[in-house]
Amino acid sequence: MNGPLNFTAEALAQEATTLVQKLSAGLHTLPEVDDVHYGATQKQEVWRDGKVVLYRFVGEKAPTAKVPLLIVYALVNRPYMVNLQHDRSLVKGLLAQGEDVYVIDWGYPDRSDRFLELDDYINRFIDGAVDHLRDSSGRDAVNVLGICQGGAFSLCYASLHPEKVKNLITMVTPVDFHTPDNMLSHWTRELDVDLFVDALGNVPADMMNACYLMLKPFRLNLQKYVGLMDILDDKRAIEDFLRMEKWIFDSPDLAGEAFRQFIKQFYQRNGFIKGGIEIGGETVNLGFVDMPVLNIYAEQDHLVPPDASRALKDVVGTADYTELSFKGGHIGIYVSSRAQREVPTAIHHWLGQRAR
Repeated sequence: MNGPLNFTAEALAQEATTLVQKLSAGLHTLPEVDDVHYGATQKQEVWRDGKVVLYRFVGEKAPTAKVPLLIVYALVNRPYMVNLQHDRSLVKGLLAQGEDVYVIDWGYPDRSDRFLELDDYINRFIDGAVDHLRDSSGRDAVNVLGICQGGAFSLCYASLHPEKVKNLITMVTPVDFHTPDNMLSHWTRELDVDLFVDALGNVPADMMNACYLMLKPFRLNLQKYVGLMDILDDKRAIEDFLRMEKWIFDSPDLAGEAFRQFIKQFYQRNGFIKGGIEIGGETVNLGFVDMPVLNIYAEQDHLVPPDASRALKDVVGTADYTELSFKGGHIGIYVSSRAQREVPTAIHHWLGQRAR
C-alpha cells in the first residue's frame, strides 16, 4: 500500500539496494577513470594579439567552403565548449560539412588587462582576426558565428564593419536584455557596477560562476551530483561528467573596464533595443546589419530566454533573416546528441544557399 508520498517500503528497499550496488561499482570504476582532456579536433595558431589567439581547426579532409567561418565565443567561459569531445563537437560537425572553421581564444586576462574596453575586444581583436582571414583567404568578407555574449559582440562588429561580414550567425545570443524571464538582467539592473569594478578591478571568475550556479541552485549545486551516483558503474559517463565540470569551472577573470561597459550598456540600458551602445566612440545601430542573418536559439535556455534572442528580427536591417529553434538548453545546443545531428547541418545548408 502506498503512503501519502506515493512510495512503498519495497520501493525504498529496492532504491537502497541499487544505491549500494552503484557505490560498490564505483569502488572499481573510479580508480580506472583517466584524466579528462577536451578537444576533438586539432587546431593550429594562425594569428595572435597579446593573449588573444586565432586558431584554425584541422579536419580529416580539406575544407570545401571558400569563405572562412569565424567563431566568436563569450568572455565568461572557455571556447572549447564548441569542440568538447569526439562525440560532442559543433566544430567537428562543421568540418565534416566542409566548412573552414576558426575560433578566437580570448585567453586569461590578468591585472595588466584591467583597462581593456569593449572597443579593444571588438575593433582590435575581432577586427584583427577578421582582417587576417580576409587577407589569407583573398575574400572581402568572412562568415561570423557569434555565441552568447560573443553573439552580442558579433552584432556590434557587423554593425560597425558590415562590409567585412558576408553572413552572420548568432547562437543563443541575447538581444533584448529586459525580457521578464531574464534572471541575469533582474540581478544586474540595480548593480552599482562602478563601485563593483572600482573595488575589484577584474571580475573574479569564481564570483561569476557562483552567480550562474545560483540561477538554478538545486539543479546545479545538488541534483547533478546526486545524479552522479547513477553513473558510478559507467567509466565513460563519469569521464564525460568530469569533462563538463572542467569546462564549467575553467573560467577566466573578466577585464574590469569591459565588464563595466557591457553591464551598463547592454544589461542596464538594453542598448540593442533602446539605443545608446557606443563602441570606440561609434554608435552601434543594428539597422546597419544588412547581411544575411541566421539566428539560432534554444527553447529551454535559462541564461538567454528565447524571447531575448527572437527580438533580433525586429531590429536588424537585413531582409534576409532566418530564425531556427532547437530543443534543449544553453549548453545542450552545443553538446547534446540531437544538436550534433541538426545544428552543423543547418548552419552549413544555410551558408551554402548564400555561397555566391
